[in-house]
Amino acid sequence: MQITARELIDNGPSLSVGMLTADLLRLGDELTALDEAGVKAVHVDAMDGVFCPQSTFGPTLVKALPDRFIKDVHLMIDEPLSKVSAYVDAGADILTFHVESTRHPHRVLQSLLGAGVVRGVAINPGTPVVAVQPLLDELIMVLGINPGWGGQSFIPSSEARIAEVRALVEGRTIAVAVDGGITKANIQRVASLGADLIVAGSAVYDGHAAAHNARTMLDLVRRAPPAAAA
Repeated sequence: MQITARELIDNGPSLSVGMLTADLLRLGDELTALDEAGVKAVHVDAMDGVFCPQSTFGPTLVKALPDRFIKDVHLMIDEPLSKVSAYVDAGADILTFHVESTRHPHRVLQSLLGAGVVRGVAINPGTPVVAVQPLLDELIMVLGINPGWGGQSFIPSSEARIAEVRALVEGRTIAVAVDGGITKANIQRVASLGADLIVAGSAVYDGHAAAHNARTMLDLVRRAPPAAAA
């Protein structure tokens, strides 16, 4: 389901559900639960065990996901330049890499021009927001945790970082995404800070009622006060 940065902004804030904590042996059922809840986007954390501790998914899983979902791919891999094309070919709709993962982040963005994906740059909690200023393109993702595994708690200082990124992109067609530590207790607050796309994984796939969890979080996002009123 191809999408543009403009559509992400106009349709936001919206929810992208992470596959990291889904039961992959029951992936069809897990995706059906998202369908039932009205979720439109799924988030794939591709980790290589080098940039961050775990090794997780690759292009094969991205390709296997149904095209009725927006395929939101988050690359946590070292030197992604030679690897991004495989994810484009697999059907990624949003492709985000880390500014910290390469010596030439602008070259990675250039390589994705004309690829038909929303080009995103992610930033870790310990990296100054100013690092993305030369890379303002279509999407900036603020991590609320250190990358590597699901279920971590949202780092409080991330709120100020989201607001800082929001100010950087003001007046531009650049979406703001937030990933990590999102729960039912804080998703409205994150939405009210100006996030266009919010990633939640373990809060949805907690081993219980995934459809109910996703529906609840979607409802919370929709009822969040606008950024100007936060």
